[in-house]
Amino acid sequence: MKLSTVLPYGDDPIRNADAVTDMERAGLDVVWAAEAYSFDAVSVLGYLAARTERLEIGSAILPIYSRTPTLTAMTAAGLDALSDGRFSLGLGASGPQVIEGFHGVAYDKPIGRTREIIEICRKVWKREEKLTNDGLYPIPLPGGTGLGKPLKIINHPKRADIPIWVAALGEKNLQMTAELANGWLPHVVLPEKIQEVFGPALEAGYAKRAPELGPLQITGGGIVALEEEFFEPARQAARGLYALYIGGMGARGKNFYNTVFAKQGYADAAKTVQDLYLDGKKEEAMAALPDDFIDKVTLIGSEGHVRERIAALQENGITHLHVNPMTDDVNHTFEKLKTWMS
Repeated sequence: MKLSTVLPYGDDPIRNADAVTDMERAGLDVVWAAEAYSFDAVSVLGYLAARTERLEIGSAILPIYSRTPTLTAMTAAGLDALSDGRFSLGLGASGPQVIEGFHGVAYDKPIGRTREIIEICRKVWKREEKLTNDGLYPIPLPGGTGLGKPLKIINHPKRADIPIWVAALGEKNLQMTAELANGWLPHVVLPEKIQEVFGPALEAGYAKRAPELGPLQITGGGIVALEEEFFEPARQAARGLYALYIGGMGARGKNFYNTVFAKQGYADAAKTVQDLYLDGKKEEAMAALPDDFIDKVTLIGSEGHVRERIAALQENGITHLHVNPMTDDVNHTFEKLKTWMS
């Protein structure tokens, strides 16, 4: 099991990088950089590649609509070279609010596009032949000037098998992830519910999975607080985070996070939280999240409780303990977590 965290995309990137170098020394294995409607993740990851030595770096996520597939492949190859083979490409569809509202690009065919992007990236990195593709992304482009021709990436990528992770929520997307990707970045998982809620889609994907991909890697964890003075602030932070996604990321009837929350046993709470949040009652939406949900999707509490939750994650297939620490001593927290993970 590896220890990972994600950088807050609204914070100062230089201060974040300073913190990451300390986390690396404390035992952190993987750091992910998010990209919403913030600074781009690629610039941040390039800087982190230069500031770190052994830490794995990854995008969580690069939206599939904001770059051409070939540029995504080029970017991943560049970051992998700069980090000496420490980069993982995290991809995701994001949502209509960001893609259409900020990028001005139509949000359509997310699963088909993700599949083709994965295939195109791997073609580029292997350099076995000049790049061509049929489908949603015809390469070379038919028509146009008529001057387009198949090409290979000039550089020899550091690795032809850069790990690809997908932030999948829906069943068909998760099935495709289990078939093609190296890793799965779920938004939130209750370990005890993984098999019941996600098992059928995962098994359908595994049935088509190429053996050379190896086992699917999966993140899971949550906000962590080990000191009593941070317990309540950490729970409130968790409530704020999950109320935002479950209640506010999308419209009624079109919120992927809300759907997954409902499927994990909280259908009534899912509707209540969304109604309150969309009515502008954010504090009430936060309070409406069940206490047992917050307890199960975080690592907040006594040593015994946190160790129990880590064990539950490990037993249910989580390979990367993904945490957001709330503490005055991140190094001490990471050192403890690393001990409990072993």
